[in-house]
Amino acid sequence: MIRSLLAILGPAHRREVGIYAVWLLAYGVLQGIAVTLLVPLLSALLASEMQAVGFWLIALFSVVAIACIARYQQTVKGAALAILVLKTLHNRLGEHLSQLPLGWFNSEKVGRVSRSATVGTLMVTNIFAHLLPPVVSGVVTPLTVGVAMLWFDWRLGLTALLFVPLIYIGHRWSAQWIGAMETEVDAAGARASSRVVEFARNQAVLRSFGKNVSGYPPLEEAIAGQNRAAGSMLRQTFPRLFAGGFMVQLAFAAVIAVGIWLTLNQQLPPIELVALLALAARFTGPLAELAGRSGLLRMAGNDLRRLAAIFFEQPLPEPPRSQPFTEQGGLVEFSNVNFSYEPGQPVLKDLSFRVSPGTTTAIVGASGSGKTTITRLLLRFFDTDQGQVKVGGVDVRQLRTEDLMRQISIVMQDVYLFSDTLEANIRLSCPEASQEELERVAKLAGVDEIIERLPQGWQTQVGEGGAALSGGERQRVSIARALLKAAPIVVLDEATAALDPRNEKYLNSSLGQLQQGSTLIVIAHQLSTVMNADQIIVLDAGTVAETGNHRELLSLQGLYAHFWRQRSRATGWQLVETDTEVSL
Repeated sequence: MIRSLLAILGPAHRREVGIYAVWLLAYGVLQGIAVTLLVPLLSALLASEMQAVGFWLIALFSVVAIACIARYQQTVKGAALAILVLKTLHNRLGEHLSQLPLGWFNSEKVGRVSRSATVGTLMVTNIFAHLLPPVVSGVVTPLTVGVAMLWFDWRLGLTALLFVPLIYIGHRWSAQWIGAMETEVDAAGARASSRVVEFARNQAVLRSFGKNVSGYPPLEEAIAGQNRAAGSMLRQTFPRLFAGGFMVQLAFAAVIAVGIWLTLNQQLPPIELVALLALAARFTGPLAELAGRSGLLRMAGNDLRRLAAIFFEQPLPEPPRSQPFTEQGGLVEFSNVNFSYEPGQPVLKDLSFRVSPGTTTAIVGASGSGKTTITRLLLRFFDTDQGQVKVGGVDVRQLRTEDLMRQISIVMQDVYLFSDTLEANIRLSCPEASQEELERVAKLAGVDEIIERLPQGWQTQVGEGGAALSGGERQRVSIARALLKAAPIVVLDEATAALDPRNEKYLNSSLGQLQQGSTLIVIAHQLSTVMNADQIIVLDAGTVAETGNHRELLSLQGLYAHFWRQRSRATGWQLVETDTEVSL
């Protein structure tokens, strides 16, 4: 466990861990020595040898004083190390997550990271602050006492030490079982938490169908499953903990039995028996405490393994320095790209196209044809299985992430805003922008109209995820971000799919501004956005079926023309061709 933790923390903290380990061992040994000194002290006291009593009292107090110093150092070093470990884990976790490919972050993994960053890191720091001291004492002190018992009477010492392997096996078996059960309880808890969040987020839909908690089976089953797992763990844990404690008491009983037998056979003086039984009691005490802590230690070990699993996720390889661009930054090229999320299930197949700088390209196709996958590969959420994705003439794999991201802005359909002010959310794309630039992009994106009716204007808190704004208003803020960044490439991933006419008007006016200095790649269902594009790429089952502008593709009477007729009928529009234009 400590080896795994050191691997995560890195070599910088080995010295602190080593010093802490020395104080832990010192305290455990000193405890054992202090208890051992009770044997000659009690023997002298019962024999009324007062001079010897004084000597052994001084020796005992000296060892206890040193043990108190060791305990103080152990506590201080443990608390300091726990804080250091917590800080280091959070920093390293944040740094590592920032290097993982964006495609890694699905809902299940985000939930796992959230739990590990909160509960998991606290459980791991508890190893140093609260768990290791009693565990180390529970091992070192009994061993010290056992060796001392061998010195005083090898028969009693051997009897006590013979039970150590049995107690260890029992503790290990109990801890492994508790750890396995805790994993099941944790998984059941994660499922229940997911269902609770789902239930809370979908209240509008559930209430419209008259569903409350008792009428929502997925939540009921998840909570029932969590209760079953927790109940099963409790029912089966107590017998195992009892078995561990029973083995400890059995060891003490065996020492008593052997001691009495030796005394009855006049092989051990009664006075020495009393002293050695007091020593044996201290031998079994830490072992009993160890039994109670072993399960907690195993649970902390489970959290450490979950953290380690995150740290062992490999980021996409990056070059030490980005290769310089050989073409204009707004040029995008896909060359013979093959890609699949799962082996044997290709999403893109030998896909090639070119987007010229300063043009607008619309990508259309049926659901599952690979539209969003194209944007993910462009942003390097994943690497291609085969082929190249180039920006400015350079393979994205030859660009560092920060350099690639400087070239691209993205506007998604589901916009997430941070729990901060409206101004801070727009400045996110360019923190050094002047107030004049901020106001200019706000006006272009229609955010100025939002600011005017908000009581605190620019300083209005938008809430978590932008909850204080409507979906269309969040979209406008996202457009303002893209305008402020002024990246050579702007990707709109179905950003217009769910907008009302008013917000769509603001978006369309913003597109004109974006077109002046950027290459636009638009995944959209709005007919007006598609028909005005310089180039339209039609996807079919992961390949490019057709390429051209609106008029050229209509004249082909192929997949795009079929798509266009369907969309026209769905919106109630009528397509009329004239000699000079296509009007709706």
